[in-house]
Amino acid sequence: MVPVKDRLGKVSAVLGAQWGDEGKGKLVDIMAEEYDIIARATGGANAGHTVYVQDKKYVFHLLPSGALHKHAVCVIGNGCVVHLPTLLEELDILEKGGIPIDKRIFISNRVHLVFDYHIAIDGAQEAQKGDSKIGTTKRGIGPCYNDKISRKGIRGCDFLNREIFEKKLKENSEQARKQYGFEYDVEKEIAYYRGIRSRIEPMIIDTFEYLHNALENGKTILFEGANGVMLDVDHGTYPFVTSSNPMVGGLGTGTGIPNRHMNSVIGIMKAYLTRVGAGPFPTELTDEVGNSLREKGGEYGATTGRPRRCGWFDAVVARYSARLNGYTDINLTKLDVLTGFPKLKIGIKYKYDGKELSSFPADLDVVSKCEVEYIEMPGWTADISNAKKLDDLPKEARDYVKKLEELIGVKITFIGVGQRRDQMISN
Repeated sequence: MVPVKDRLGKVSAVLGAQWGDEGKGKLVDIMAEEYDIIARATGGANAGHTVYVQDKKYVFHLLPSGALHKHAVCVIGNGCVVHLPTLLEELDILEKGGIPIDKRIFISNRVHLVFDYHIAIDGAQEAQKGDSKIGTTKRGIGPCYNDKISRKGIRGCDFLNREIFEKKLKENSEQARKQYGFEYDVEKEIAYYRGIRSRIEPMIIDTFEYLHNALENGKTILFEGANGVMLDVDHGTYPFVTSSNPMVGGLGTGTGIPNRHMNSVIGIMKAYLTRVGAGPFPTELTDEVGNSLREKGGEYGATTGRPRRCGWFDAVVARYSARLNGYTDINLTKLDVLTGFPKLKIGIKYKYDGKELSSFPADLDVVSKCEVEYIEMPGWTADISNAKKLDDLPKEARDYVKKLEELIGVKITFIGVGQRRDQMISN
């Protein structure tokens, strides 16, 4: 097999192309073997990236999935929001597994920090919304981004100045306590951060300068997306979205590396579709087929453990996602989960008020009233989990992949046929 970076270029990006949970971590883990730096640009501990190594399961929420590779430097860019206690828990897991972290993990000095008061606000806001709640992960992500936009956020560079850091934390937490009425022991939190300061300070650097210097010195960089494009705060199913831009534009904003440097952008798409939390889902299956997809695919959130909603592949979403991000390649994941279904459906068009829509609509009232037009394809029964190349797949599976490729308009370069890193077909 031709080395990945020779095929895809020295600077590549892996993005979730649907509503998250597409399986980004696995491809990043595979590609990370050949890249010097793995960088995250958006999101926080609301993103759960799962990687299997020799049947051992690793779940990261803040660290890039490439952290398992001892040679790779991992960068958490300025567009992320970081809960330092969660980050330290993940670093401890690596160290216990014999994976070194010294001088391998760097956090942007422009990154915004998540605190306990953000988490308390998140829970309080969801409780207030009642039946109209969005279904957040309650990890404090939205409230932290709100502080950022309100120009009162606490950044990595603030952490390096103890006096400024503690002053801002006291002010912000007191404002939150008064507004929402919860009990809050800020002195206890300050004492915790004093205790971890010696571990965290060496990791906080100017990652903008670090990444640009790396590029100028010929280093290879792999950008790891978080969440999914359909959760983008601008282009997703607003307001049922995350608070950042998990699309290709967010990579440049979230790291300071212009998009012109990117040689390839790989969109990760499940062979069917899932979504966690509330929000529109035109091809959702609420019957036994949907339940079967959930159980066969192990569709429970890596971050929350919540059962994921499941449905047929939506080509309207896929085309919209591809146009937004300019994918050079697609990684189709979990094709093996479809084994055993006698018939498979693909949503190919939306109709509203008798008229075909040319793109994914912004108005969620329109989305909820759309009729989905499907095509039906025959399924397969043969076990495909040991397939190493496209020709190893049964004809029905190859036809399904080919049809998706035609509908998306982008080459499907990688096909996942199982959980392990070796269960990936390179097409």
